[in-house]
Amino acid sequence: MPFPHAADPRVAPVEDPAPDVADMLAKTLGDDRGVPLVIFRTMARHPRMMKRFNVLGGFFLTRGELPARERELVVLRVAWRSGCEYEWAQHVLIGRRAGLTDAEIARVAEPGAPWSAADAALLRAADEVLDHTDLSDATWAELAGRFTETQLVELVVLVGFYRMAAGFLNATGVQKEADLPGWPAGAESEEAK
Repeated sequence: MPFPHAADPRVAPVEDPAPDVADMLAKTLGDDRGVPLVIFRTMARHPRMMKRFNVLGGFFLTRGELPARERELVVLRVAWRSGCEYEWAQHVLIGRRAGLTDAEIARVAEPGAPWSAADAALLRAADEVLDHTDLSDATWAELAGRFTETQLVELVVLVGFYRMAAGFLNATGVQKEADLPGWPAGAESEEAK
């Protein structure tokens, strides 16, 4: 569960970036008005790191080998388990575009919710990496029947990357854009329980 903070954001987003930082921000995801997302404007306080973060994050979103729907199911599970509402909100939107239904998105936050065997294995993989920094032989074998070794490597790193992003977002107190969805009705992050 994220700690309560005396004030959020702890790190204010960059509002008037230097020209080189503005160029980097112009290449990031933006809101409906084209304004770079708060995560990137906050990370712009460390431009060299933001540049490298964006390379790996962009890889997952545009060049990865995991199917988009499966990727987003995993990212949403990481966001929920990490108590990161900002990450959850952004990936609700991305998940919808990747083919997840609103009912599926809400079920990510329901312990013991019914899933197909394939989706259950993905969620279990996210949970195992988060809980044990490892995958059980049973989960690995089940996933290996469906995914290539390349995709399995990507899956494990995906969980770690989005857990790292959740830690950054929670610790710096990044505030989600007002028009983004929150947690599913009646649910709270697992970590908030």
